[in-house]
Formats: sequence, structure tokens, C-alpha cells
Amino acid sequence: MTTITLEVTDDIATSIAATRHRLPEIIALGLNKLSPLPAQVYSYILSFLANAPTKEQLMQFSPTAEMQLRMQELLEKSQADSLTETEEKELEEYERIEHLIVMLKARALPYLVK
Repeated sequence: MTTITLEVTDDIATSIAATRHRLPEIIALGLNKLSPLPAQVYSYILSFLANAPTKEQLMQFSPTAEMQLRMQELLEKSQADSLTETEEKELEEYERIEHLIVMLKARALPYLVK
């Protein structure tokens, strides 16, 4: 077993002390639940949706230039069969989000076509 030394705030140290017997389990769960995408990707999408976009705004919604570039890089690596496991999870998450956005746009489309 490996010993790790960390500097944490007093509040976190208190929480760790209270759950010391479960700490390896808590860390393992946290590592397995980490999102494959940066938080700003989710923040961008949630901020857009939280502002109650019109159907027209929803149809115009697209990823940021940075997100598009990253997806293109991942797709190219995928085609070259050179994705790491982490990158594969990242690409899958981008694809899942894209599918949800397409479904939202599909629901809005009948209201825009007259």
C-alpha cells in the first residue's frame, strides 16, 4: 500500500477524519465519477439552456470554437485509431451531448417551419 501526504484545509481535514475508514472507497468513487470533459463545457451548455432560449436561438446554438477544435482533434485521432482510453471517453461524452442537442433542435423545428 502507498502512503500519500496532502495539505488540506482544516474543514476538509475534519471531514476526512470523520470518514477515515471509508476514505479509499470515497477516493475511488470520485476518480470513477470524474467527467471526461472540462467543467466549462457543461457550464457553457447549461448557461445557454438556463436562459430559456427561444426556438430560434436553440436552432442557432453551437459549440464554442474551442470545443469544435477539440472534437475535430478527437475525431481525427479516432479515425487514425490512436485515441487513448481517456480521449475515447471524452469523445463519447461530446457525442452524447451532441445527440441531446440534436434532439432538442428536432423538437423545436416543427414550430419554426410554417
